[in-house]
Amino acid sequence: MDGMLTDLNAIPDMTDGDVERLLAALTRETRRVERVELSFGAVWIKRYGTERPPIWTKAQTSLARLFGQPFLRPSPYLDGKGMIAREIRRIETFAAHGVPVPKVLYSSGSALVLSDVAPTVTARLDALRDIDPAAHDALLVACAAHLGALHGKGLCHGRPHPRDFFVAGERSIGFMDFEEEPEAAMPLATAQARDLWLLFLQLTDRARLGEATAEKAYAAWRTNAPPAAEAELTEMLRFLGKFLSPTRLIGRVHMGSDLRRFLAATRYLQGVLLPPRPADASKAGKDD
Repeated sequence: MDGMLTDLNAIPDMTDGDVERLLAALTRETRRVERVELSFGAVWIKRYGTERPPIWTKAQTSLARLFGQPFLRPSPYLDGKGMIAREIRRIETFAAHGVPVPKVLYSSGSALVLSDVAPTVTARLDALRDIDPAAHDALLVACAAHLGALHGKGLCHGRPHPRDFFVAGERSIGFMDFEEEPEAAMPLATAQARDLWLLFLQLTDRARLGEATAEKAYAAWRTNAPPAAEAELTEMLRFLGKFLSPTRLIGRVHMGSDLRRFLAATRYLQGVLLPPRPADASKAGKDD
């Protein structure tokens, strides 16, 4: 693998000027992710090992232990070379299963050069949001459908967000940014359930047509997703539901975007998967 990825001249259609331009960009190391225009089109540089392990990673580990909830565990932390190896391995695994992914064009000890896969789903959603709400929401449903198909192949993404999906054709969604590997920290079915919940944090907030879109999206995911993933999602929601009331109280003081997404996604999925609570006995007979 390394022999195929460490020679810039081996990249198809590279000119001497492209090699010089790309080497200069790799040497600059100005941004973690950088788009570089070459004679045959754009490529993306992703740099690794430039940041420290986030504090939230340690907090996640502590919370997972405290509550006994595997879905809270973070992906194993790796150094820069380990992150590069993980991303290449996961891209190759997804490609082997017929999933559209970026091509790895070059690998150094601290960076990857990847093919351009524009447009991202986020860019397409932004373009459709106000001019065609139906097409906008149909794209959200397609994201859920392709995530379900991904899960049906025994895979999971780790952080499914519209910015990490791309439009690979009229009826195809591709995936990128494989820095997470939750199945290395929890059972696969749990990782897939978390994938769906994370997607719905975005989907329920973005949907222009409201709950009708969420219903179509969940049904589309469920068509190909493993039953074990749905069972794990149900258990996740039993736990997350305990935080709905406190979150609502916090929201009365300040309803930030993260709280809003948590409430909308968790409340909707609870309504789909969990039976309603018995009526409060204190209210019995009040409507008689």
